[in-house]
Amino acid sequence: MTKQLTVVLVHGAFIDASAWNGVSGRLQDMGYTTLAPALPLRSFNSDAEYLSAYLTTIEGPLILVGHSYGGSIISHPAMGNDHVKALVFVAAFAPDTGESMGELNGRFPGSKLGETTTVLREYPGGNDLYLRPEHFGDVYAADLSAPVVALMAAGQRPLNVTALSETFDGAPTWKHVRSWTVVAKADYSLPADAQRFMAKRAGSVVTEVEASHAVPVSQPGAVADVIEAAARTVS
Repeated sequence: MTKQLTVVLVHGAFIDASAWNGVSGRLQDMGYTTLAPALPLRSFNSDAEYLSAYLTTIEGPLILVGHSYGGSIISHPAMGNDHVKALVFVAAFAPDTGESMGELNGRFPGSKLGETTTVLREYPGGNDLYLRPEHFGDVYAADLSAPVVALMAAGQRPLNVTALSETFDGAPTWKHVRSWTVVAKADYSLPADAQRFMAKRAGSVVTEVEASHAVPVSQPGAVADVIEAAARTVS
């Protein structure tokens, strides 16, 4: 059954689904089907509803992989799909009932996200949060080359800032689905200690990697290996 699994790769804020290309390519070489949907990034709960609907169109067992904000989406009770066999958190949020991402990110020291490194841009109906291009590297991708960082900063996908204060009701998926976590040890966006805290309470199998928040881009092999380990375990 292993090769019948579909791995759904869920991106976070400030990037798009192309951040998964290195991971996806390695998994495809192993024989897995991968999908990397584009989240609207308009609100936490509506993004969860979007992904939940997307999952109903896929047949067979699923592994959900979330990076950064994407981890909060795969934690949402809306992912209560019987086909979901494992969760993999990659430098990711794993909130519990009533917890917001903004509060979790500030609970532990080490994040460089703040008013000096971000900027709000108004659009009809809300405000999008961007990283300032000059800070994209030190906050998000310190282990990538300057040309790559410049391209990521120029093409970043913003998040409606209100999503950071949204919460959910009901039990998160990680309370009833097995999970694995990749901790990025040199993460200055979501502190490594916050990642460790969330992984421990979720009972995750933890792998620590010397990487920035952009670990799917900088260390795709390490991330793919953890996903492969999860796939073999639940098959």
